[in-house]
Amino acid sequence: MAAGEQQGRDYLQRHRLPQLLHRLGALLLYHRPERPREFLIQALERVKAGKRAEGEYPYLMDEANLAAMFELLDVVGQGHITPAQYREGLKTLGLSTEDLQFGDDVNITLDVFKEEV
Repeated sequence: MAAGEQQGRDYLQRHRLPQLLHRLGALLLYHRPERPREFLIQALERVKAGKRAEGEYPYLMDEANLAAMFELLDVVGQGHITPAQYREGLKTLGLSTEDLQFGDDVNITLDVFKEEV
């Protein structure tokens, strides 16, 4: 791999651009707006405001979707999932698992799942 190509990959990862583009693409497919460029601009403005704690982050899933996903992960209906199941759920949603603070002995409830996701 050429040095320039590696620098490009490092740049993309450092700024988490693949994750952002994946999330924006998912939002587009989910909402299918009539004016996709304006929709993307508004979504990016919400991301920017959300990072400054001035507004809400654009969400792809609502609470009903999160509850359904939790139920899929909690196959035996215990009311909680393991951190490993939680990580897999985040990966399925295309979300980062880098900053997770849960130890392997913690049980994650539906309320925690909704809050964290």
